[in-house]
Amino acid sequence: MTRRTHAGRSVAVTGALVLALTACAGGSGGGDEPAGGGGDGGGEPLRIGTLLPVTGSLAQLGPPEIAGVDLAVDEINEAGGLFGADVEVSHKDSSDAQNASVATASAQELISEGVSVVVGAASSSVTLNVVDDITGAGIVQISPANTATNLSGYSDFYFRTAPPDSVQGDVLGNLIVSDGASNVGILVFNDSYGTSLRDVVADVVTSAGGTIVYGEKGQEFDPAEQNFSTIVGDAIAASPDALVILTFTEQTPLIVRELAAQGWDMSKTYFVDGNLQNFGTEGETGFPAGTLEGAQGTLPGAYPSEEFQERMRGVDPDLTEFSYGPESYDATMLAALAALKGGDSSGETIQANLAAVSGADGGEECTGWQECADLVEAGEDIAYQAVSGVGPFNDANDPSSAFIGIYQFGPDNTYTFSRSEEGEVPQD
Repeated sequence: MTRRTHAGRSVAVTGALVLALTACAGGSGGGDEPAGGGGDGGGEPLRIGTLLPVTGSLAQLGPPEIAGVDLAVDEINEAGGLFGADVEVSHKDSSDAQNASVATASAQELISEGVSVVVGAASSSVTLNVVDDITGAGIVQISPANTATNLSGYSDFYFRTAPPDSVQGDVLGNLIVSDGASNVGILVFNDSYGTSLRDVVADVVTSAGGTIVYGEKGQEFDPAEQNFSTIVGDAIAASPDALVILTFTEQTPLIVRELAAQGWDMSKTYFVDGNLQNFGTEGETGFPAGTLEGAQGTLPGAYPSEEFQERMRGVDPDLTEFSYGPESYDATMLAALAALKGGDSSGETIQANLAAVSGADGGEECTGWQECADLVEAGEDIAYQAVSGVGPFNDANDPSSAFIGIYQFGPDNTYTFSRSEEGEVPQD
């Protein structure tokens, strides 16, 4: 039986639910003992908390991320759990940076519950608000979606299974240049996610001989902005041959409608992970058919296989988006494998063994819980093969490599996979 808590409600879920997302030997300890094997958490069940968006401007990411965690937990528990007990998970809402008190309260609840790992947040700005409290309590924080470059190496207890903006920004900038654009406008909100990604894209474009005609430093808009008439008008007046929208989904429909109203060719528009969504043709987020046809977007992570998508739907049958689901699955698997390798479920032990189980020290490649756990229990070093395609953790606790998917919108304003590019994560 898998025990879950959703915002203070205990939910017992029985049955077989199997799903997977984006994570065993050779830890940081010395001698014959596994790293962290003598920690205080021995004999205790592994308690995982999630800090993921149920409400707010990134709420579309919550369902696949939560499903990814639950899929991994179900897979582990169906195989007998960890240390003779089921892995437990407690889900809390992170909301967004405009509702910072939600994440603050949720983080304190998870700390009080005694979790060893927190999977989240999705927003880099939200993480920056709570990471000191979480990691300061000796709890490992693993984000499946943070991309801000200033989080690289932030804390020994902070990891992420999504690459920093240096990778997505590089792929996006080169995509724009390869499409023939040289005068690029960027509609960017004043948030660490947006400005970090803007800086990388701008560097790629200008290094290729292009120009950023709108969206330089000082031309960001307020994350709470609701009227984009002047902002869009100024961007179009700068005569760009491509426009990048760097904001979250709450404002994106307003921007798209204003761009269309002012006659912008939407096929020359580029989206990113924070706002790439199947907008469709109906409802509050829908547009008239053909509005986004030809527009493109980028999204970190290898494209999830049909099999993995079906496994995720086994956890949440209503899923229509899969963004960062694999990364959430991987974060959960990595944490559990690190605990197994170290011999207990404490945050200190998990932190000491995460890099090793990700393959940072080499080892035998393995996938899923059963295969990897069998190798760890046999004393083998492993290299967990992440569903999201990320490489082992580097010295900054970032994935050492990652895939970035490139997607294109069709006439129904939904996107389909085009191709993916693999990039290395640079280290200072």
